[in-house]
Amino acid sequence: MQLLRKHLFFLLLLTLASCSYKDSVERIPLEKFFAAPLKTSFLISPDGKFISYLKPDNNRIHIYVETWDGKNTIQLTCDTNRSIANYFWASNNEILYLKTGPANKDASLVAIKIDGSNNRDLLSSNDSKIRLITNSRVYDDHVLVALNKRDSTVFDAYRLNIQTGELALLLKNPGNITKWYSDPAGKLRMAIASDGVNETLLYRKQEGQNFNAVLTNNFKTTILPLAFSPDNSCIYALSNQNRDKMALVELDCKTGQEHRTIYSNADVDVSDAFFSLNKKKLVYAGYETWQKERHYLDDSFKNIFNKLESLLPNTEIRLSSSDSAESKFIVRTYTDRDPGSYYQYTPIGNKLVKLSDVNPALLVEDMAEMKPVSFKTRDSLTVNGYLTLPKGKNIENLPVVVMPHSSSDFRNSWGYNSEVQFLANRGYAVFQVNFRGTKGYGKKFWTAGFKEWGGKMQDDITDGVRWLISEKIADPKRIAIYGFSFGGFSALHGLFSNPDLYQCGASYSGFTNLFAYLKDIPPYFRPYQQMFYETVGNPELDSEYFRAVSPVFHTNKIKVPVLIAQGARDPRVNMNETNQFVKELKKKNVPVTYILKEDEGHYFRNLENRLEFYRELEVFLDKNLSRK
Repeated sequence: MQLLRKHLFFLLLLTLASCSYKDSVERIPLEKFFAAPLKTSFLISPDGKFISYLKPDNNRIHIYVETWDGKNTIQLTCDTNRSIANYFWASNNEILYLKTGPANKDASLVAIKIDGSNNRDLLSSNDSKIRLITNSRVYDDHVLVALNKRDSTVFDAYRLNIQTGELALLLKNPGNITKWYSDPAGKLRMAIASDGVNETLLYRKQEGQNFNAVLTNNFKTTILPLAFSPDNSCIYALSNQNRDKMALVELDCKTGQEHRTIYSNADVDVSDAFFSLNKKKLVYAGYETWQKERHYLDDSFKNIFNKLESLLPNTEIRLSSSDSAESKFIVRTYTDRDPGSYYQYTPIGNKLVKLSDVNPALLVEDMAEMKPVSFKTRDSLTVNGYLTLPKGKNIENLPVVVMPHSSSDFRNSWGYNSEVQFLANRGYAVFQVNFRGTKGYGKKFWTAGFKEWGGKMQDDITDGVRWLISEKIADPKRIAIYGFSFGGFSALHGLFSNPDLYQCGASYSGFTNLFAYLKDIPPYFRPYQQMFYETVGNPELDSEYFRAVSPVFHTNKIKVPVLIAQGARDPRVNMNETNQFVKELKKKNVPVTYILKEDEGHYFRNLENRLEFYRELEVFLDKNLSRK
């Protein structure tokens, strides 16, 4: 009901705004939208004396460290080939960072002193992935890592000495372990096993013992461990066992019995929770309606957020701390129109100091508002989404870019989005639909998308577009569809299934063939293969469906211009399939713009390649959505 009222109010605003907006706004240079953040990923050293962050230099991202007072700064890394993927503090005077090459190749874990000395590779591999088990923490100079170097399909657990580089195998993966967990002391105590359909939570009281099965569920039921209780007898987890919506619960490690429900929400999943290392307790649970919200479990943290909300009104606030006393914090802010800022915050004295704006080149007043909307589908399902309207335009008969999100395990969220603001600045309304199959709205809504990747999920997008037309917001002759990954598949599917609805479509790393998509899944996703068969479909049993919904078999139905962007080293989307798809389109005289990057994977990591793509997208949309 609350969302419906907001929706009706939004429509009223549209009517009023249509009479008062200016005719045009100035085009902001594309580079300003997609420039690397000035500084980002701030962390505090364990003793609270230093701050670290990532900052671009020569189009690559590097690590910097400065004193808490900001008077002394040093650049720690200077790799000219690849940016830093992830980093964390190993101790008060040392940092570990992860570099990942194209398509997750050339992975390496590196240690460096904060004065820039003793830079050394701890792990380096040209053909395997590195996953951190100990959640970016070091215990007695050791970290737990998972590596798939022995067998590309599974990850074994290792303990790594970051001083000597000694790597010790802790447990060889029997072939069914998909996730390892450590306790607060850095001991390997828990794991998730999967047979592809059913998942089992495993636990052991101490290292050296065998793991015991605690409970088993079909993958539709999720239990996601978040933290151990202070005595390690229980875990705090997100769970939708015996319920539709994910809730924050406490589970017994030995029996798997749910001791209590800590927090649940009737409308949406609980999406996260914050565990205080200092207090050794959960301090809040997070959930997301049309915006992210918090349910507080600790009065002192509630007081901290209340004070911050007074200092930083009308903005979203995210909080992190690395010092064990939690006496100093990093604060991250943002809104739908503002990429946000970083601050230092000291609760004692209520002292707030700005560290950096994420993107000072953009002005809030030049950005467009992102509004929640909802509509009814053809089968009477309520679907939510977001609509961002361009500034300086009459709010009727607008050119629209429909942006399906990148994965059914993902959802569109309220907040700043560079692509959305870039497109809105170019005069387009941007429409984002959380179609069925999207996570966050409960188990029933998520499973309603099973084997509907080319069916009802796409119908929801279509119904949303037709709703925009009926509301007189969209010009039916100037609608484009664009997406990344699954969103790219949705875009191409829309072009052949609704050839009269869209004037053009763009796919960035979108797959064209469901047969190839399941055949070419990376080896480390193989344990989930049966799960894919249940969610996407089985290429043998559902071959007619696969053929009916895969764009590669329907190039004869695509009549409008297409833009395709692809990385040659993409492990998810076969370059040969994309090449063949483009070739078939050209045979049928469909105008095609094809961007192929030899050194990129699923996502274009190099800034120069991303900028080239968005330049091409801008020209493509301008050409095809201009008034005829």
